Amino acid sequence: MKLYKEFIFTGCATFFCLVSTLSVGQESGPKIAYVSLERILGESKMAKDAQAKMQNEFGKREKEVRDGVESIKAEAANLDKEAAILPETERVKRQRELAEHDRDLQRKQRELIEDSQRRGAEERAKIFEKANQVLKTIVDLKKLDLVVQDAAYVNPKIDITNDVIQALNAK
Repeated sequence: MKLYKEFIFTGCATFFCLVSTLSVGQESGPKIAYVSLERILGESKMAKDAQAKMQNEFGKREKEVRDGVESIKAEAANLDKEAAILPETERVKRQRELAEHDRDLQRKQRELIEDSQRRGAEERAKIFEKANQVLKTIVDLKKLDLVVQDAAYVNPKIDITNDVIQALNAK
């Protein structure tokens, strides 16, 4: 019986030594991180520069559209006031002109929106490309196994968005 107890004790001790040796050699699990593309688009210097560039590029056209809307409103109000005293032909002529101005303005507005969306997508693509390059560098440095972009909950300890933004701003 004494030999049996020593055998069990020796076996258990050996087992625990092996387990502790194996657990020291292995990592605790996969290394996961989170990055917020929305924050990168909102907070990085590159994104802010792109926004200013877009404003410079489209600001004049936006002002023209806003001024056109105000002009059409003023023309319509003026026509409403004078409609009772204008001859029928003149009233119809001015209504057609007003409708034509409105169509032209709507066309300009659609073109502005389309151009602005296209350029915005181009600028975001540039930012995403640079952010992905920076992210790959960070992943290699921190030896990460997985980087998540969308999540229902994120522990702030695994959020590397600030690292990406700082690296983007440094470039």
